[in-house]
Amino acid sequence: MCKFGENRIIFLTVCFYLSFVLTTANYYRLASDMPEEAVQVEAQRSDLTVSAGECQGTIYDRDMQPLVNREEKYIAVAVPSAIDCEEAATTALDREAFLSSCEKGRPFAYECRKDTTETEGITVFTIPVRYSGEQLAQHIIGYTSEGTGVSGIEYAYDALLRGNGSENSVTYAVDGSGRVMMGRGKTVIRSRRQDTGVVLTIDSRIQSLCEDCGKDIRKGAIIVSEVGTGEILALVSLPQYSRDDIGAALENKDLPLINRALYSYSVGSVFKLVTACEGIQEGWDNGVYECTGSKNICGQLFNCHKYDGHGLQTMTDALVNSCNTYFIDLSSHLDVHRFRQLASDFGFGRENMLCAGMTSSAGVLPTAEELLIPAELANFSFGQGRLTATPIQINQLTAAIAGGGVVHQLTLVKGLTADGRTVTNEKRLPGIRVIDRYTAEDLKKMMVSAVRENKSSNAYARGIRSGAKTSTAQTGRYDENGEELCHGWITGFYPADSPEYAITILAEDGGYGNESAAPVFRDITKGLKKLSQVDTKQ
Repeated sequence: MCKFGENRIIFLTVCFYLSFVLTTANYYRLASDMPEEAVQVEAQRSDLTVSAGECQGTIYDRDMQPLVNREEKYIAVAVPSAIDCEEAATTALDREAFLSSCEKGRPFAYECRKDTTETEGITVFTIPVRYSGEQLAQHIIGYTSEGTGVSGIEYAYDALLRGNGSENSVTYAVDGSGRVMMGRGKTVIRSRRQDTGVVLTIDSRIQSLCEDCGKDIRKGAIIVSEVGTGEILALVSLPQYSRDDIGAALENKDLPLINRALYSYSVGSVFKLVTACEGIQEGWDNGVYECTGSKNICGQLFNCHKYDGHGLQTMTDALVNSCNTYFIDLSSHLDVHRFRQLASDFGFGRENMLCAGMTSSAGVLPTAEELLIPAELANFSFGQGRLTATPIQINQLTAAIAGGGVVHQLTLVKGLTADGRTVTNEKRLPGIRVIDRYTAEDLKKMMVSAVRENKSSNAYARGIRSGAKTSTAQTGRYDENGEELCHGWITGFYPADSPEYAITILAEDGGYGNESAAPVFRDITKGLKKLSQVDTKQ
């Protein structure tokens, strides 16, 4: 029995061995009939992918003009075994690096000239350059670090602008030794991520105009909005900074990285527009007041900037002359609760979110209880005391007056685009009427008079009708010479007869508004007139 079992085991072992030999022989017979390349692939096949840079989504202006990705560079992927390296090196921007990579024998990416010819061994990609040397709308666009948005629109829409589908690449089949098998072709992925993006309300031409006109403002902000919609056409913060040296910007005492259009400041006499507005609505617009140069409020003396007084003043006179005591006296006759509510309705004391990470300060709007204190109300009437506001809020006030009494919350983002041609997700917030059109018309006339009838106004330009109000806001801070630092403001609209643009300029610590801000306003209105003439000819 044992002998029978042993023989059975031997028999099975022999059968298994013969089966193995026959199977192996058959495999090599078949393999011998196949091309050598096919045998190698069957034995050990893999793919090699070479990245050729990324395409990021674009930030567009209102006319679908790119604010980033405005220039291009060219990246090629080369397969050394499929090209004449010496000849191809003539198209490389760095010839020595190209030849060095060729010697390694593996496919590689390199930056090339625009006229590089694409062949089987060379694949060329067009890659948008994210930022130009002179980047427009710097504080709106923001910047990236290590491929991630850090500030501005770059931060707010990071996921949309960067993500899946951004990479350009070429994939080759390679054998077990890593050699490219050109006979199997290549898989090329060309990203079109640059077509997608965010569409802003900004007008590139007006943005460029404002940046040029404001170049002499050391610190400050400029905003131009569309009167009928509240869409921001230009937003400038000064000083600007270099994206290539953020460290230097962080150390700069003028803090160039902050967006000053979103920060709150003492506003001074531009707030007299709100006081005048409430005065008109309560029926005090026909009153006359005699300015003697000062006014005593409960034992506290408030001075007019003209120490010997302006004499008899109508409301228009007082706005043209920026008479402090007129508005102090006017405020004493007003309903405090209604007065404060009007300021709130115009947007004072409220944040304005332009996009994620870009929200303007609410500023400080004194409470009704605080304004029941006569001295606090007096300060409030001409924009001093605890009151602070942002350039955004001042511009929104101005646009409401110029637009017939309807407040439109200022907006910066028009919508999104998937193809670089059409806008989707477009939203426009409805306007809210705050004052009647007759009151708004009266204020507009006063602001036009403040430019045309004030012979010393630097906002005036021959042949241009506009309306504006300047201010010099005290800060309670002093320089090394003991002189108080003041913010220079101007806010107004253009053209006077049918306003299209609300324009606000802040010169932080710039001194008198008529000296630091008004000339910039004048230059912007002149530039806007030229742009409208170009549009008319077209």
